[in-house]
Amino acid sequence: MHAALKNELQRQRQGIELIPSENFVSAAVVEALGTTLTNKYSEGYPKKRHYGGNHFIDEIELLAIERAKKLFVVPHANVQPYSGSPANMAVYFAVCNHGDTVLGLNLPDGGHLTHGWKVNFSGVFFKSIPYHVKADGYINIEEVRKLALEYKPKLIWCGASAYMREFPFEELSKIADEIGAYLAADIAHIAGLVIGNVHKSPVPFAHIVTTTTHKTLRGPRGAMIMVTQKGLDKDPQLAEKVDRAVFPGLQGGPHDHQTAAIAVALAEAMKPEFTDYAQQIVKNAKALAEALMKNDIKLISNGTDNHMLLIDLTPYGKGKGVFIQEALDLAHITLNKNTIPADPSSPFYPSGVRLGTPAITSRGLKEKEMQIIADWLAKIINEIAPRYSLPEDKTKLQYLDNFRKEIAENQIIKQVAEEVLSFMKNYPLYDGIEY
Repeated sequence: MHAALKNELQRQRQGIELIPSENFVSAAVVEALGTTLTNKYSEGYPKKRHYGGNHFIDEIELLAIERAKKLFVVPHANVQPYSGSPANMAVYFAVCNHGDTVLGLNLPDGGHLTHGWKVNFSGVFFKSIPYHVKADGYINIEEVRKLALEYKPKLIWCGASAYMREFPFEELSKIADEIGAYLAADIAHIAGLVIGNVHKSPVPFAHIVTTTTHKTLRGPRGAMIMVTQKGLDKDPQLAEKVDRAVFPGLQGGPHDHQTAAIAVALAEAMKPEFTDYAQQIVKNAKALAEALMKNDIKLISNGTDNHMLLIDLTPYGKGKGVFIQEALDLAHITLNKNTIPADPSSPFYPSGVRLGTPAITSRGLKEKEMQIIADWLAKIINEIAPRYSLPEDKTKLQYLDNFRKEIAENQIIKQVAEEVLSFMKNYPLYDGIEY
């Protein structure tokens, strides 16, 4: 265990982290997360617990709640959800009955599992109607309205795991209001950008807002559910319904160390330098997009409005994402394989890779470094993507095993790996932390 901890810290220090759902929290957040608060049981809510000994826990949770309400300008916040998927499950529990119709962005088009995908609880226990993006990568608002009028969903989701453009909160709000549906905005990816004023806030338009705390918000792994004034105007009991859905509906005792770390991250997000950070995330993403396209790398929607990019590898063939992800891993550059809209391959072997700039921005990289990273990405993509293609039969796993053995000896990958290691020494991480 000790060796694994040391090795993971070293991996994070040495590499270029491009997974857009990951970030590097501050040492203060790490410290709060690793406290003896993990020892406490606190079922219930502040001043209404089912266990004794919660005086200080109440102080911590109330502090997190007040900071969330202030930052996002909402009248109610619940900071107990264990993570993003449980938070979204609580929204269903609060406003839907089993079998109700819900509308969300199709997973292969960039949506999230919990917005109605067929193998997720949201697609199994509810009647899920997916909407899609257009050929240009933007949400098809006309289709959303048509589907909403036809199916009259109880709940409409706005949010995604791979969407590069600003969310059309206002347009979706009008559709939800027209049919009397709840609009839930899942801003897990963009919460920090909203706080930094580089993405429109959903608060004036949505009834409920969910978010994780560990992406652009740069906090620990956790989540929050917020009820807006518009939500309370629609249903004065909505805040109570959300709280009851989290506990006792779906969860037991909250993770108090996680709540404390969320409170610390929210305090950091209140500082002026966080706005500078959020703005730099977007500047870096736009610079990286431009540099990749200059290298003839195809991007879904030809760019980004936020922190995220989606590379379309179909010019080299279908199902290439796994090859690029694994080759870049060897070069100490981390991103993830991902489906693209209308992907000709499967989610297991998708035709794209997803990347973003929150973590490298936390390391201090700026626009000029994005050109260097883009050149490395293009070099490995052009080395690997044309040379490897998945077989159509059941020999895929054997083919991938052989692929891994070959790329371990690839000289271009080795060269890039050495350059990355040297480059990232200029951007130290967690100097005060050792295992």
